[in-house]
Amino acid sequence: MNKSKRLVELIMYINDKRQFTAKQLAEEFNVSLRTIQRDLLDLQELGVPLYSEVGAAGGYTILKERMLPPITFTEKEAIAMFFAYQSLQFYKDLPFESDSVSALNKFYHHLAKDIKTRIDSMKNRMVFWTPTRQQSTPYLQSLLEAATQQKVITITYDSLNETSSRKIQPIGVYSQNGFWYCPAYCFKRLEVRLFRADRILTLEETEEQNSVDLSSFDVIKWYHHDNNKDSTSLVHLKVRFTKEGFRRCQMDTYLDKHLQKFNDGGGELNMDMDKNDIVYFADYFFSMGRHAHVLQPQKMVENIKEKLEDLRKMYIIN
Repeated sequence: MNKSKRLVELIMYINDKRQFTAKQLAEEFNVSLRTIQRDLLDLQELGVPLYSEVGAAGGYTILKERMLPPITFTEKEAIAMFFAYQSLQFYKDLPFESDSVSALNKFYHHLAKDIKTRIDSMKNRMVFWTPTRQQSTPYLQSLLEAATQQKVITITYDSLNETSSRKIQPIGVYSQNGFWYCPAYCFKRLEVRLFRADRILTLEETEEQNSVDLSSFDVIKWYHHDNNKDSTSLVHLKVRFTKEGFRRCQMDTYLDKHLQKFNDGGGELNMDMDKNDIVYFADYFFSMGRHAHVLQPQKMVENIKEKLEDLRKMYIIN
């Protein structure tokens, strides 16, 4: 085995073992102890974070930040990887944001000059546009880690009506229209609720042992959970749109799949929704003005009428 290939396999091996001795490596790769010691020095110079201890019980330990072996990309794959990251450029916050920037800089730095030139010429020709939001989401990475490890956490949440403390067990995180959302089991409401990440004011891990089994329920399944809801909590939503309203509603990926388009460019929305979402959707369709006409449920119609009356009172001339 030549040296370059041996170094790559060494990286994979020690990433897996975490703790080892030079003697173990020499036996594993069938080389002399001096050869493996030189290889380990080469890996350290390449940036592999190895910690060595001397003595009878000594050996090597790879630190928390592991190094991955080199990966070869074709020209098209390299460009695709670069623009996959560029698609996130307008988000104010991202999980692992500093690591993402570091990875992109390393990736770009090692590209051939002609590929860099090609990417530079494409940067301002192709944009994945996302509304830029001013709201900060400092706990985004913590939410993702809690969802991955299925931990129960305590948050302070600033909802529309109150600021309250909640124990939740996150399912995952997703972004839509520039905002980050976290569906999670709420131990206060005893059901899965949706939380907007930028409205979480504090977050702490808890010693709560009575977690809920969400192992078969990921964020994609939650997003398409229409058919799994308790029928007693559902009401039918029916909204008619002008051409402009229909186009605006199509921008919402959750509502888009329930839309029916008319010949004049307008259309209609028909879907079952949770009763708890009435106020949220009332605000959403109210913001469209005359371009959205809510027909059902009646409770949402009444809510919108109340908003109209409050707005009228604001403009009464004394």
